[in-house]
Parts: sequence; structure tokens; C-alpha cells
Amino acid sequence: MGSEKKPEKFVVSIGPQHPALKEPGHFEFGVEGEIVTSATARLGFVHRGMEKGTESRTWVQNLYLMERVCGICSHVHAMAYAQGVEKLAHVEVPPRARAIRELIAELERIHSHLLWLGVAAHEGGFDTLFMLSWRDRETVMDLLESITGNRVNYSANVLGGVKIDIDEAKISAIHKGMDFLEERTRHYMKVVTEDETFLGRTRNIGSMSLDLALRLGAVGPTARASGVTYDVRVDSPYAAYADFPIKVVTDTAGDLEARFVVRIKELYESFRVIRELIDHMPASELTTRIPRRMPEGEVVSRVEAPRGELFYYLKSNGSDMPERIKVRTPSLCNWGSVLSTAVGHKLADMPMILAGIDPCFSCNDRMVLVNQDNNLSTWSWEDLRQYGIEYYK
Repeated sequence: MGSEKKPEKFVVSIGPQHPALKEPGHFEFGVEGEIVTSATARLGFVHRGMEKGTESRTWVQNLYLMERVCGICSHVHAMAYAQGVEKLAHVEVPPRARAIRELIAELERIHSHLLWLGVAAHEGGFDTLFMLSWRDRETVMDLLESITGNRVNYSANVLGGVKIDIDEAKISAIHKGMDFLEERTRHYMKVVTEDETFLGRTRNIGSMSLDLALRLGAVGPTARASGVTYDVRVDSPYAAYADFPIKVVTDTAGDLEARFVVRIKELYESFRVIRELIDHMPASELTTRIPRRMPEGEVVSRVEAPRGELFYYLKSNGSDMPERIKVRTPSLCNWGSVLSTAVGHKLADMPMILAGIDPCFSCNDRMVLVNQDNNLSTWSWEDLRQYGIEYYK
């Protein structure tokens, strides 16, 4: 008998323009037969120049711009920016405004997680779950529209507070919406943990250990599904999270199933804290006065976006325009986990592994990093390539 023929090696290129990609990104998967042996990603196709744009706009005008970094989590971007400006100005936001900021943030988290659940299910071929979750997502979008007047970019924040209040009619509508969504979420949990076909695409797929999650700097539900007990809402409370705290949701399996479970459990936690907020909303003004010109200095503002830690750096030169604003989004932190966990899996698993981090290209792609000095990294280039991370001279 002759020796068995070894599978040929191929490189499968996906993107940057591809019918399966909702946004442009370029991925190259090395495969032997159906098994992925290497994975690389090249991003940066949606460079919108937003950070540079902030330098020619006033502090107030930039609130409008920063809210449009990402359409799915626009409120947390506006809140992170506003908190940074308020820190520069040394002003304290009234308690009711802080509570309303938390309320909108948790409603937005529900919206984001339900949207992701549908997208991830669609990537795995489960279009029924996709249509059901997006149908139910309309409930929270209707609530956000009734509270803020907008379904996507809510514009609830102003520098120094918020522009909208919560009355009894809105409280009643929110209670009704949370009751409906909690019942629907129980059904989703049953599907993602019991459906044999679904589990075949998620259990033990894309597994990332706690050690690897820490080494790669993963954040948000992606990291918490691997046992990382870190959440900015708990470790560094902002808005009203000190008065209305949440509990960190984690899992230890580290696979795609765990990432579904963590996000769905986070929905339960959001339902709980939203009910507490609207039932015990503090009484105060909605805004406080804030100067047009910020004192000279620099600050960091961090919030927990639905995808993970969102980081804002703001620098003031004492004028009415910022000198520099830098935004680090959670998608940027989680790309390494996608590329490292892809190796060893079938090519057919790649869409769900990519969707597993809930990636956002448009909020991630604002810059290109050029590393001209090998000593800037503590890892060798071989180590970086092992995890699918490429630096370009």
C-alpha cells in the first residue's frame, strides 16, 4: 500500500470586500484540508479621521462627534467623553443625571447583546434565532426612543449631565419591557445551552484559557467567558454604579458557548439593575454648569462598553478645543484572541469565532500602528505571529 496523500496547504483570503462581511476587514487563513493552521488579520479599511477631527471642534461639538464613533454603543462613547471633560473641568454631575446615564447604558447593553446574539446565530446558520432576537430587540429600541427621542444615537448626554428625565409613564413602560425581555431571554438561554445542533457549533469551539486571555489582553464578555473577573463597572465605578452596583458575570469554559452564556446572563443582571434604578431614582438637578474652556491638563476616562473596556484619553491646552483625544475600543483588544483560537479549528468555524468577540470594525479602525523598534515589545516577532499578530516596518 502506498503512503497516504497529505492534504495540500492553501491560504484562504477573505475580504476586504466580501459578501459575508458586513464591514471591510482582510483575513488570511492557512488551511490544510479543512483545518486552519494559521490566521492573520489586516484592519484599518474604515479610517474616518475622527480623532483628528476632534482637534478642530470645540469641547461641546465633539460630544456630537464622539457619539458617532459606534452606532451600537453610542451612549457609552458619549458618556466616556463627557466624563473625561467633566474631570478636566473639576465638576461633579448631579446624582439623578448619573443614575440616568447608568440607566441608558444598561438599556444600550441589552440592545447590543440582543443584536450580537442574532448576528452570531446568523453566522452559524441559525436564522430563526437571528430573527427572533432582532424582533425582541425592537422592545428595547422602542424604550430608548421613548426616553431619548432617538433609536440609535440617543444624545442623552450633555457636558455636565443629561438632557432627558424619567417620568412615571416611562417608568411603567420600562417595567413592562423588562418583564417581556426577561421571559424571552430565558428562552434564548435554553436554546444556546440545550439545542444539540447549536452546541455542535459552539461547545469546545474557539476555546481560550484564562492564561491566554490575560496574555492577549482580552476584555469584556470575551475575557469574562474565560474566567477573567474584570468589569470597569465594578472595579472602577462611574456614573451611579457605586450606588446601583452590578455583579460580574463569568464562566470558565472559555469557548463560544461560554461567550453566549456570559452575555445572556449579563442581560439578567441588566434587567435587575434597571428595575432598581427606576424604582429608586434619586432626586436632583439634571445638569451642572461647565466652562467653555477646559483647564490645561490631561485625563483618562474608562467605561464598560457592551464589548468591554472603553478607554478615552483627553488632553487640553487651556483653550475651547482639545489638543488630543485618543479612543481605544474593546474590539482592538480582542482581535488577538480571534486569531489565536482559530488555529486547529475547521474553516467552517471561522465565521462564528469571528463573531464571538462581537467585533466592530468602524469603531476600531481609526489608526495604523507602525512599530519601528523591535524592543518596543517584550515578545519576539515569532511569539507575536504565533497569535496572528503582525507588526509592519
